[in-house]
Amino acid sequence: MKWEKIAVGQLCEITSSKRIFYSEYVETGVPFYRSKEIIESFNGQKISEPLYIREEKYAEIKEKFGVPVAGDMLLTSVGTIGVPYIVKDDDYFYFKDGNLTWFRNFDDKLLSKYLYLWISSQYGQAVLNNMVIGSSQRALTISALKSLQVELPPIGVQNKIVDILSTYDDLIENNRRQIKLLEEAAQRLYKEWFVDLRFPGWEETPIVDGVPEGWRKTSLEKTCSLKKDVLIPKEMRHEFPYIGLEHMPRNDICLCNWGCADEVNSNKFIYHENDILFGKIRPYFHKVGFALNDGVASTDALVIQPENKIWGLILMTLSSDLFVRYTYQTCKEGSKMPRADWDEMKKYNILVPDSKLLTWFENFAKNVTHQIKVLAMQSRNLSESRDRLLPKLMSGELEVTA
Repeated sequence: MKWEKIAVGQLCEITSSKRIFYSEYVETGVPFYRSKEIIESFNGQKISEPLYIREEKYAEIKEKFGVPVAGDMLLTSVGTIGVPYIVKDDDYFYFKDGNLTWFRNFDDKLLSKYLYLWISSQYGQAVLNNMVIGSSQRALTISALKSLQVELPPIGVQNKIVDILSTYDDLIENNRRQIKLLEEAAQRLYKEWFVDLRFPGWEETPIVDGVPEGWRKTSLEKTCSLKKDVLIPKEMRHEFPYIGLEHMPRNDICLCNWGCADEVNSNKFIYHENDILFGKIRPYFHKVGFALNDGVASTDALVIQPENKIWGLILMTLSSDLFVRYTYQTCKEGSKMPRADWDEMKKYNILVPDSKLLTWFENFAKNVTHQIKVLAMQSRNLSESRDRLLPKLMSGELEVTA
């Protein structure tokens, strides 16, 4: 079944925010979003570097011009374009003009969630890419988005399509929450044992030269190796996973997103399953995680292979706040941006417990990461199934009745 195409500008208001100046940022207040925060929210990630504006400024704008409310949609429109976000009931923020486009006051003929799904589809993304202006700084204009043509089924059919596809999204979101809980449990135990030194039996264990008795002090250099094996473009195949910095989440240890190697045109590092990737360009030192498969990675990442018997401890050390801060303190200036300095990183001291505690911690870490991997792969399969189904539903190829 083919549906009528209608310009989005006829079905909702498409606008932007009121200008907020750098001088109006404050330490605490109402969260202020740019494209980066919307992308993080779209990916289910925590806002990593929040900005704020004064409560009074927000209240003034709300009274005079309005602010995002539940059901509105924001769209990244500069740089990384085409990432949509539906405002939720408990959202409370304002946003940067120019970076984001605001869709609001939807006509009763169009559901914002339907538009969100349409834009998320491969077809919708292709349409948006054809509307982009600029080469060095890609952008979507409000006037172009007003003319964006979408297939518009009856509202009852839109509701049904949203219900079908939301089932996949709900399962993916549930897995994401479970993964986050598992990561937090591992990070919490690492901090308790290896930073606060509150390990089992700590009350009776004397500290000798700053190290619990029976423990030993070592370094990254002695417990893992830096891998620099390179694959050149002509050797890459479509089925090879490719992980760039854009695929690596902030403050998460699971690298469950990747692209295809045949999309890249420069040398890349080879990595293997369970290798640890570390973003080596500032400000990406907090992008650290373990690989779920074999593939190739950006040369802007370090590929680190820990000893198997101490793999979990190294993973948690490299992803810890303490180590990330150390990397910031010891990084060196590069030709464009400061970079992590492996010669300094490898000197980092690591406390290794006695064999009994080490075995217990490693078993715990490997069990947690195994569960994370299972959930992440389930989510990826769900996402791929949803993405295959989405264009068929939205084009009318698969008939849906209200």
